[in-house]
Amino acid sequence: MPTILITGASSGIGKATAQRFQAEGWNVIATMRDPAASDLGALDNVLVTRLDVTDPASIEVAVSQGLDRFGAIDVLLNNAGYGAYGALEAFSTDRIRRQFDTNVIGLLEVTKSVLPHMRARRSGSIVNISSIGGQITFPLGTLYHGTKFAVEGLSEALHYELEPLGIRVRIVEPGMIKTDFGGRSFDFAMDEALSDYASSAEAMGRLFGKLASNPSAPEVVADVIWTAANDTTDRLRFRAGTDAETLLDRRKQQDDATFIGGIKALMME
Repeated sequence: MPTILITGASSGIGKATAQRFQAEGWNVIATMRDPAASDLGALDNVLVTRLDVTDPASIEVAVSQGLDRFGAIDVLLNNAGYGAYGALEAFSTDRIRRQFDTNVIGLLEVTKSVLPHMRARRSGSIVNISSIGGQITFPLGTLYHGTKFAVEGLSEALHYELEPLGIRVRIVEPGMIKTDFGGRSFDFAMDEALSDYASSAEAMGRLFGKLASNPSAPEVVADVIWTAANDTTDRLRFRAGTDAETLLDRRKQQDDATFIGGIKALMME
């Protein structure tokens, strides 16, 4: 019976994916910062354990617990993350570091912890959750998009690095999803003293309202993750959601000025 380790499994995409893989007969190591708040442990073959991607010690413990319980980790899903939006000037250095520590450094640390096991077995898949925001950007998203562009780049490079060792790397790019991204997974910074950015913040609100008018369910992303984790081809990127298909196709087809001009036009409507 294969095993998947999932970061950020307390809700949203991570929880939906844990439920999907468990229903398919997999063992699931469902990790999160606060395991006590999760009901996933009631499911058969699910280990719920603490893992904070910004705490290296917790990563090592969670991986060890998973291996002790199930004997192997066949798939790693790097899902934990959040979005920081707002004017760059409004973010303290600590908040900037937190965004990159969570979305990029944490992902790398979890991957490093699992790689020796996969390398020894000459098999495994690493699925990294990116976003349409890893290919395109929106106003006031300097930090969030910076991290997701980094996830795209590091994943593509790891694809070369790990393929000869029998380890596959996959990138999943969701569009707008019905999750708590706008709640506890969203960090918005705006300083009233920085009035020069007020119009951009208002425009961003209008744009996000349009883009989020018909979001996909987390289960849609879980289905794509299932496909990516089990895919045996050389395919690297997997889109999740009809809006992801539309926007990413448009980005590929248009030059910078045309695409960015389209985003600006949406902001003004």
